[in-house]
Order: sequence, then structure tokens, then C-alpha cells
Amino acid sequence: MAQQALPERGARLGRPMGAAAARTTVHGVVLLLPEGEPSGTRRPSRLSVAATLPLARRLVRAGREEGLAAHVVHYRCRGWNGAAADAASDATWAVEEVVRRYGDVPVCLVGHGMGGRAALRAAGHEAVASVVALAPWLPAPDEVLEPEPVKQLVGRQVLIAHGTNDERTDPELSYRLAERAKKANRDVCRFEVHTDGHGLHQHRSEVQALAADFLLGSLFHSGFSRPVADALAAPPPLGLRMPLAAGFGANLGR
Repeated sequence: MAQQALPERGARLGRPMGAAAARTTVHGVVLLLPEGEPSGTRRPSRLSVAATLPLARRLVRAGREEGLAAHVVHYRCRGWNGAAADAASDATWAVEEVVRRYGDVPVCLVGHGMGGRAALRAAGHEAVASVVALAPWLPAPDEVLEPEPVKQLVGRQVLIAHGTNDERTDPELSYRLAERAKKANRDVCRFEVHTDGHGLHQHRSEVQALAADFLLGSLFHSGFSRPVADALAAPPPLGLRMPLAAGFGANLGR
């Protein structure tokens, strides 16, 4: 007797955090997109999902009074997988699921590594207001037939942050993408986290504060801190090589 095929795994949203968990009115949603691998159809690593939780908690604390909800996106598989761009497809599905659950609320996509690339790719969904890409994994020009798209970023506010000592994802590639995106969309900025690596562990507090500041300013129009406002306003290369200062966020009260 032939074995019955197992149903295909679907992407899903992790448990609700913030306003959704407290059953209060949701006025904005942040979706956390975990790290992944260039290729692979196995289940996503639990460690990559767990690695997003500290940032998710930091963001919902900062957005508590604004009605911010958060979910971690659980991918179907752990790989980007070439033209399939599975993580980006899952991110788009997640935005659509947010709209189904919460209605017409602005969404911020926050991704790390492969998740950063997925966040940038999925930004074209009409519900997406902003993107935070941390150490995004991007292909070198000689590895792909066409450059990474940036048109979907028009009309969105975009923050990229990258460690200068990242040995896993080339920070120069995120600068080049930011440079191209800035030509089409003035609301793009990029911060360099000096001496930090791919995980951005050395300056974790500052990176989390930067992400929180950008998220609140972009979703709820609460205004940006001076460094973020300056980075958005400055022409390249200044606004795309903005150093993240030690102690950033200590006096923001977020």
C-alpha cells in the first residue's frame, strides 16, 4: 500500500507578544525574521528563532504605550534557496496574516542575516511601513544574475545596521545596496557598528536601542533620535556610514 504524502509545512507566526498578548488594542506590529542559511529544506533551527526573542522583548517594552504587538516568523525551512527566496515568501505571508488578524495596522519587518534580506525583499507589501535589516546577508554581484531589487523599498523607511568586523556577511555589500536604495528612496539610513561581528553581540544594547528608536519613529510617528534623523537626512556616504555611538539609547527613555 502506497504511503500517503505528508502535508507540506507552512510558515507560521510565533506566539503573540506585547499588545496582542495583553489583549489590548493593536496599533502596530513588528515581525521578527530570524537568521537562516543560503540553502536548505530542513526545519529552521530553534536557536535562530530563540536568538530573536531578546530583541522582540526589547521592542515590545519600548512600544507598550503605543499598542505594539510582535511575532517571530517561523519559516517553512531554514534556507533562502536561490530563486525560490523562501524566507522572503514566508515574510510576505506573515504580513498578510497580520492584516488578517489585526486589520489595517502598520507593520515593521525586523530581520537579522538571511532574515534581513527577507525583510528588505518583502517590504513591497502595502502594509509594511518600515524595515530594519541587521547584518543582512546579501549575495555578491558575481553570484547572481541580477542585482538585489530596491524598488520595493520606495515609500518605506529603512534602517540597515552592520558590524564592521562581520566575517559572515560582507558589510560592504549592505552599503552598496543602501547606496542604490537611497537613490530611489531618501528615507534610507545605515549605521556601522564598529568592531562588532555578525551577531552584533558586543554592542547589543546599542543595537536594540537603535532598532527601538527607529521602529517607534516609523510606525507611530513619535520622532527619531538626533542620530537617526541626521542619518536619514544626510547624503551618501555620510548617512550610510553613520557610526553607532557607544551608549546609544541610554538617554532616550525607551
